[in-house]
Amino acid sequence: MASELFVDTSGFFALLAPRDNKHDLASQTMRQAEKEKRRLITTDHVLDETTTLLKARGEGHLAESLFDRVFGYTAWRIEWTDEKRFAIARAFFIKHLDQAWSFTDCLSFCVMKQLSLREALTADHHFHQAGFVALLK
Repeated sequence: MASELFVDTSGFFALLAPRDNKHDLASQTMRQAEKEKRRLITTDHVLDETTTLLKARGEGHLAESLFDRVFGYTAWRIEWTDEKRFAIARAFFIKHLDQAWSFTDCLSFCVMKQLSLREALTADHHFHQAGFVALLK
């Protein structure tokens, strides 16, 4: 069975925005993941954060492509935040108030731990700080 790969906000942005300095690396990484038939995992909070970032950076027109990609291919799985998952992320966030991690980061870390994921398509150094492999360093 192929391993799973978590995709974070900066990974999505790099994939979608050709002007991003990590675009080529993100595209190459995704082509390799597709070749290896890796399952791609994200969360509803990452999708929220990504669409907000796209709009804030003047790239709101790319949101449709994001949704088409994630909801249009069976390789993608969205991990939805229910009350239990939110409570776990909330406790993790409170426990790590000494870190500069966002709530979405903490939720992502909790999901990655729950699913035993090690790698994330992200340029966010917070993933490395939390013990994960950030593929877009």
